[in-house]
Amino acid sequence: MERQRASYRLPRARGPRIAAIGGGHGLSTMLRGLKQYTENITAIVTVADDGGGSGMLRHDLGMPPPGDIRNCLEALANTEPLMAELLHYRFSDGTLAGQSFGNLFLAALNGISPSFDQAVTRMSEVLAITGRVLPVTNANVQLEAEFENGVRVVGESKIFCCKKEQDCRIRQVRLLPEHPRALRAAAEAIENADMVVLGPGSLYTSIIPNLLVDGIVEAIQASDGLKVYVCNVMTQEGETEGYTAADHIAALFKHSVPGLFSLCLTNSSPIPRGVAARYAEEGAELIRCDRERCAELGVEIVNRPVATVENGFVRHEPGHLARELILLHAERSVRIAGAGSAGDFYRVEQPGGRGR
Repeated sequence: MERQRASYRLPRARGPRIAAIGGGHGLSTMLRGLKQYTENITAIVTVADDGGGSGMLRHDLGMPPPGDIRNCLEALANTEPLMAELLHYRFSDGTLAGQSFGNLFLAALNGISPSFDQAVTRMSEVLAITGRVLPVTNANVQLEAEFENGVRVVGESKIFCCKKEQDCRIRQVRLLPEHPRALRAAAEAIENADMVVLGPGSLYTSIIPNLLVDGIVEAIQASDGLKVYVCNVMTQEGETEGYTAADHIAALFKHSVPGLFSLCLTNSSPIPRGVAARYAEEGAELIRCDRERCAELGVEIVNRPVATVENGFVRHEPGHLARELILLHAERSVRIAGAGSAGDFYRVEQPGGRGR
């Protein structure tokens, strides 16, 4: 079975067109793996962050936050090791303490470019990245969270502490100002994708903010591509304590439309007891896959070994996650033998057209 599943690999130039939507470290982790399978990647990244070095540049320069964008650019970059090290470098002293050179580089490009998305494009060219990275919108947006007790807080960086103080679930999040317009290139990439991937990443602060941008949900609905949500492995302290897979899916549908996707990829790799116990001390746990409730929501759970433990932390393993996504796309597609020198590979098409 393993040999049969592994045979579905395409040359990278002919790999499936993937639109990956999210933010934070989860999205960049997945991109590192996907670029080994396809060159046709578009990462669509939230711009609601207002903490850390990104928040400082946002406040000082009035620009969208560069951090999540920079992480994705680094993940897809094809540069010399020195350049990669330089982009990742963080200043340790003075007024720039904690700031990364990559953020400053993007900020400088933003200063000489007509728009933020064009600054991202220029940095993409400098780094010779595989695929594309796009901000979901050029608008200057803030994230507001409303809790079940009615309390509201504005600012992505403030949600964690406020949730801990209120000790209740997040009811919903919204963007301020509401209904910013999606970058047209982002919407087009989604519409034309063979596979649309949501996540992995923080539910309310990395994934959902993208769905609140006008044109993104509509583009996902219009796409014929296979639509997959990559669920986190663990619940997230200060955001999704006690959530099951169905709770994640229900929140995504509540902030978009029911049936936005029909597949949810979850992890089947075992997590050591000691690691799980340490997470439990911080109020986090393995996300339970309540299949029956997911099925009631119209979503099929696909359980695959996609996680690993790194330095005591549970993470998606880039290569494993990418491989399972590519195989999932192939398994849910009609496979037509290629021609010429690529005859031992497959061209992947969906029944009745390009996609599902």
